[in-house]
Amino acid sequence: MADVITLGWRERLALPQLGIVSLKAKLDTGARSSSLHVDALETFMRDQATWLRFSVSVGRRGARQVIDCEAPASDRRVVTDTGGRRTERWFIHTDVMLAGQRFGIDINLTDRRHMLFPMLLGRTALFGRFAVDPALSHTQSRRLPAGADHA
Repeated sequence: MADVITLGWRERLALPQLGIVSLKAKLDTGARSSSLHVDALETFMRDQATWLRFSVSVGRRGARQVIDCEAPASDRRVVTDTGGRRTERWFIHTDVMLAGQRFGIDINLTDRRHMLFPMLLGRTALFGRFAVDPALSHTQSRRLPAGADHA
């Protein structure tokens, strides 16, 4: 595991296929799956497959930007949150850019408006790539690498 990169408990990442160039994320080794806050979510059919249309708010409070996204649904399954509540959530598969790496992960779409971070990166996405040091925070440059804004 010599190639594992150590990151802090909070970092910025990009979701290039969704057009999101910078997003605050909490790296959580206690959570199995990754979650993304969406403001609105609707399903629709395209080419005989279920697709999801949703919006994501990015940026600081005074300069928030809403990004409208579409992605094919990859799954719908029950997720248990930290409070023990079980809810059925839609999942998508999309690329993440973090610490100079681009890789695909599954993300569930949910309401995280009462959380500090719009994105939670769970241990399934971290495994084999990153170690998390809870004493560290924002170890990566605020400026994400070129190409983060392209699909």
